[in-house]
Amino acid sequence: MNIELIAKICNNVTYEYCRSQCDFSEIIWDLVPDWQKETVINLVNFTLKNERTPEEMHEYWMAQMLEGGWVYGHIKDADLKTHPCIKQYEELQEYQRTKYKLIKAVVNSLF
Repeated sequence: MNIELIAKICNNVTYEYCRSQCDFSEIIWDLVPDWQKETVINLVNFTLKNERTPEEMHEYWMAQMLEGGWVYGHIKDADLKTHPCIKQYEELQEYQRTKYKLIKAVVNSLF
C-alpha cells in the first residue's frame, strides 16, 4: 500500500479522534500543509521499519519537530513553531498518547 495513503488515513483517524476529545487543533489531510504531511509520512515510515512503541513514535516525532525549529508552547502555532506536545511522552495527556496507539494500529493493519 502507498505510504502517503497510510499517512492520510492515520492523519484523518487522529483528526476525528481529537475532535471527539474537544481538541480542534488538527486538520484533515487535504488541508494539511506540506511540512506536516511530511512529518506524518516520516512517522509512518519510522513505525513500519521496526516494531515501535507509542513512546518511541512520540520521541521520533518530537525529534523531527525540534530539528525543524519547533519549541514547546501552550498553543500549536505553525507561524511561531510552538506545539503543546513537545514534551516527554509521560507528560502528554492520555488522549495524546492514544493518538500514537491509533497510528500504530492503522499502520499494522495496512501492512
